[in-house]
Amino acid sequence: EPDQISQLLHPNFTSAALAAAEVLIEGLPASPGAGAGKVYLTAEKVHEQAVAGEKVILVRHETSPEDIQGMVDCEGILTSTGGMTSHAAVVARGMGKCCIVGAKVLSIDYDAGTFTIDGKTYPEGTEISLDGTSGKVYMGILDSEESELTGDFAELMSWADEIKKLQVRANADSPRDAAVAIKFGAEGIGLCRTEHMFFEGDRIEYVRQMILSDTVEERIKALDELYNFQVEDFRGIYRAMVGLPVTVRLLDPPLHEFLPHTDEEYQAVADKLGKTLEDVKTKGATLKETNPMLGHRGSRLAVTYPEIYNMQVRAIIDAAIDVERELGCTIVPEIMLPLIGSESEIVYVKENVTKAIDAAIMAKNAKIEYKIGTMIEIPRAALTADEIAKHAEFFSFGTNDLTQMTFGFSRDDVGSFLPEYINRKVIQVDPFVSLDQSGVGQLVEMAASKGRSVRPNIKLGICGEHGGDPESIKFCHKTGLSYVSCSPYRVLIARLAAAQAAAEEIILEHTTDKVLVADK
Repeated sequence: EPDQISQLLHPNFTSAALAAAEVLIEGLPASPGAGAGKVYLTAEKVHEQAVAGEKVILVRHETSPEDIQGMVDCEGILTSTGGMTSHAAVVARGMGKCCIVGAKVLSIDYDAGTFTIDGKTYPEGTEISLDGTSGKVYMGILDSEESELTGDFAELMSWADEIKKLQVRANADSPRDAAVAIKFGAEGIGLCRTEHMFFEGDRIEYVRQMILSDTVEERIKALDELYNFQVEDFRGIYRAMVGLPVTVRLLDPPLHEFLPHTDEEYQAVADKLGKTLEDVKTKGATLKETNPMLGHRGSRLAVTYPEIYNMQVRAIIDAAIDVERELGCTIVPEIMLPLIGSESEIVYVKENVTKAIDAAIMAKNAKIEYKIGTMIEIPRAALTADEIAKHAEFFSFGTNDLTQMTFGFSRDDVGSFLPEYINRKVIQVDPFVSLDQSGVGQLVEMAASKGRSVRPNIKLGICGEHGGDPESIKFCHKTGLSYVSCSPYRVLIARLAAAQAAAEEIILEHTTDKVLVADK
């Protein structure tokens, strides 16, 4: 089975260690593998301890993009909330890092530096082990062992690549992720999430200056600093992919995710902007939303703050031209506008970014092809896909959000009730893990059909976490999508699942032919 490949890619605890281990808590198995170390409750402490040579486990209520450095440095991630497509789950799978989410009986006291399980309190520095395959957390450090890929496995995968029809791309946000994706046979990047780039090093300072600015001039000054970082990021990704397709999603999350958390952080921004602490805190308060995932995010940012997307597309185009000249390869940037819900919206946003793109190409005295498409993640976009396809050269189905909006489930909060729905057979399978084919799948099929009716050769992909789920991949094959995109560590799973979907189709065709001949 394709999912068995996960056991070959990640370390696992030894049978002897598991037999003698004490289970401390259990949650949702969000990312497979084994990780052990000392618990720390903030990304900063994890980084500090990791630099000092410690093996560390990051424990949080839930992670955010601001925790990226700690997630990189730790051996595993444990959260008390969240579901299978929460931030922690998605990012951990992309990194190939073990992760357990939705451990409901876990509570955390950040001020005291302690965590509590079933009434017993533990200090930071407590040693635990995470089994991301089973969702179990064990007390102490357990022995683990690495798995190996054999020559037989490589031969099996060569057969898979011969027969599959779907391309398999990876979701990758850095040159490091891109290199892992290539190692596992990815045929491009189907989703590069630019917001994760904003938390590397001291970039967050410029992001905060940008969002807390009062004037366009102040905002552009901060964005010019971010441009230098972004263009270098994209150069690294294009170098790693050497001409393979790369779909870059422009900034998607709500701006409140980037806000400072302490007065000290706000004061640093105030000093840079020449404002008072009170001024910037007041501006920050205006950015907080009641329901941010349905609020001021995605392409809505491009309507209110067009300077953000203009900077990003300039960085994408400049990097692509630079690497084309450096490596002598052909690069066709695929620029994705997130959270589009109507034809008029994509027309407005596309017109603005196209002007910025054309200006960048002219400034470089270059010629380069590029594509502009959108992520289909709002039900209305699926229902009006024929109108949107007039202006989009590709669709990428963001099935995490499409599932969230179709079911009316918050993907970060489903851990409090969805396990009971599944246990009681109210829902057969977690719809964030395996695509709901009769509901959400119907929207995908409708959008694909409507898109092709206007643009017959439109490229259709899927970049939600379902892109690495074998049953969902079979659906994508039947629907005639061009590719699936998944976490780098699920690329092998997707390649095998795509081949099995093609094989089942061939078997069905041959069986049908024999029946027809027999009837005749």
